[in-house]
Amino acid sequence: MKRAYNFNAGPSALPLPVLQRAQEELLNFQNTGMSVMELSHRSKEYDAVHNKAKQLLRKLMNIPDTHDVLFLQGGASLQFSMVPMNLLPREKVGNYVLTGVWSEKALKEAKKVGQTHIAASSKEANYTYIPSLDQIQLSERAAYLHITSNNTIFGTQWHEFPNLPVDLIADMSSDILSREVNIEQFALIYAGAQKNLGPSGVTVVIVRNDLLEHVPENLPTMLDYRTYSSSNSLYNTPPTFAIYMLSLVLEWVEEQGGVKMIEKRNKEKASVVYEAIDASAGFYSPHAEKGSRSFMNVTFTLPNEEITKKFLAEAKEQGFVGLAGHRSVGGCRASIYNAVPYEACEALAEFMKQFQKRFA
Repeated sequence: MKRAYNFNAGPSALPLPVLQRAQEELLNFQNTGMSVMELSHRSKEYDAVHNKAKQLLRKLMNIPDTHDVLFLQGGASLQFSMVPMNLLPREKVGNYVLTGVWSEKALKEAKKVGQTHIAASSKEANYTYIPSLDQIQLSERAAYLHITSNNTIFGTQWHEFPNLPVDLIADMSSDILSREVNIEQFALIYAGAQKNLGPSGVTVVIVRNDLLEHVPENLPTMLDYRTYSSSNSLYNTPPTFAIYMLSLVLEWVEEQGGVKMIEKRNKEKASVVYEAIDASAGFYSPHAEKGSRSFMNVTFTLPNEEITKKFLAEAKEQGFVGLAGHRSVGGCRASIYNAVPYEACEALAEFMKQFQKRFA
């Protein structure tokens, strides 16, 4: 079976061994005579899957005992509301760094809950760069500083995180598990699974335990982080199949040599595509400034709309999927998440070089 070169921005590529394992176990999981999708979330068989996913995530990301791991639903978009609802007291101010569409949406939801402040922004340059750390200006009475660690649409990524006297919160939906990070630096991390963790359906939240002591008492039960922390994320029926797939992806990451090796490969993959761009004498023009380039999403434009359409059409014929750029940037975008193999990036770079020879 021929597999596509999958560069979709999300839901994105999954490791082939993970898909094959899920296929093998789909109808009869561990001799239960049932699929994982059919198991009770109160059963010992599912309980083992659930806890294994948490334990593997802790191990791979070096999550200390000071932080809890929660499994929620609603994607990162629900976290745009849950973060301020749980962590933004009336007398304090939520600080946000704007680096793209998703940070704008996070700010929009926070404004509905309480006071907000834009601590830094690169919007004036159409989000071509990540603001430098010395550009960040906190407000008085700052409750937290919220960042989006990687920006899928604009192809930018934080390569150094702010170290300021305020709780740091990060939407890591598109680069969690792609590189080593110091969890102790963050008060809260959240991530939709559909880039590097598994299929869509489960959202991972890593929260420092002491934050839960200050959550308001009047929150709706399902919007309160304490509900999930106190019940091992089993207060209601969790997305069991998505969590099962998450556990398989985490096993695969461990087999690859852990996050350190994954990070090394991701940098190698990105280098191959960026080298094709940089060597094109301007035929391919990168959106992101060099110091802010993402290792997850490579964004670039071609000389004009006609050539771009030709590029995308020929790429599709060659088996490349998901290369069209977002409308706010245009051009092309190659999303090279953990499960995208080096060979796919190599093939894309070669296709880009050959296309340039014919149309430059």
